[in-house]
Amino acid sequence: MEQQRVTVIGGSGFIGRYVVERLADQGAVVTVAVRDPENAKFLRPLGQVGQVTPVAVNVRNTAALARAVDGADAVINLVGILYKRGRQTFKSIHVDVPAAIGRVCADAGVARLAHVSAIGARSTAWSEYLRTKGAGEESLREQFAGATILRPSVVFGPEDRFFNLFGMLARVLPVLPLYGGGKTQFQPVYVGDVATAIVNALTDASAVGKTYELGGPGVYTFAELMGLVLEQTRRKRFLVPVPFAIGEIQATFLGLMPKPLLTRDQMLFLKSDSVVSEEALTLADLGVQPTTLEAIVPTYLRRHRRGGRLGRAPVV
Repeated sequence: MEQQRVTVIGGSGFIGRYVVERLADQGAVVTVAVRDPENAKFLRPLGQVGQVTPVAVNVRNTAALARAVDGADAVINLVGILYKRGRQTFKSIHVDVPAAIGRVCADAGVARLAHVSAIGARSTAWSEYLRTKGAGEESLREQFAGATILRPSVVFGPEDRFFNLFGMLARVLPVLPLYGGGKTQFQPVYVGDVATAIVNALTDASAVGKTYELGGPGVYTFAELMGLVLEQTRRKRFLVPVPFAIGEIQATFLGLMPKPLLTRDQMLFLKSDSVVSEEALTLADLGVQPTTLEAIVPTYLRRHRRGGRLGRAPVV
């Protein structure tokens, strides 16, 4: 990929920082299209001087998107939201934006386009998040048929919003809820593996127009993941089964918070397993050996122990 020009749209987020670092390591010149370039300055040191450049782009503005991809050899779309607020709706971000990106990339003659979606993205999903992710894949392919789509399961890493959230809750709550009895299955995938797969997809000719499902080497129930959180944070907490119907009521009120801990749509998301399907192309097809959950998660959940990373306190 040496000297290729790559535009990463939404590159200052959790997955984006790892993608930018891998692109820079391979010699690419990276433009990072973000809402606030000031908050994305931390990306600059990931490359040589002038190699990584954050630029301001409103993804709902087609002209701004066109400027961001002009001259790029490849484009990566990482834009997504977990909850909707005002003009930031699931449809506008997950459906309209991918369509616009596909259109401007086709017009600019971009050679390769990678798009991050989610396992379970489909028109029949209970969750609006997953339904719009599925519609977004379709709208993108209508404009750019050769786009490579990558669907990760729950992504873990030091900055994740999954294990860190429950690690934080274990510090302050006497119980952790197991919605739906904690039976929903997940196949957590390491953020570094996801980033490597995305970058590899740009240079693998066989990846053009294909869809990949990205999961780690293990499948876990929600209850098993909560047990891991308690084990690694050295907390004794009750794991209480909560019916989805009750969880939806709770989430309705929690969703009113400025930055919701839980929304009703996320509760609907929890009703579906997030595991790689048997017939899917996977990390292995992109040359990536998946990293185990147990090798990474304990290294950062320690911060949620009493006394922090260096805490020597017993289980509490």
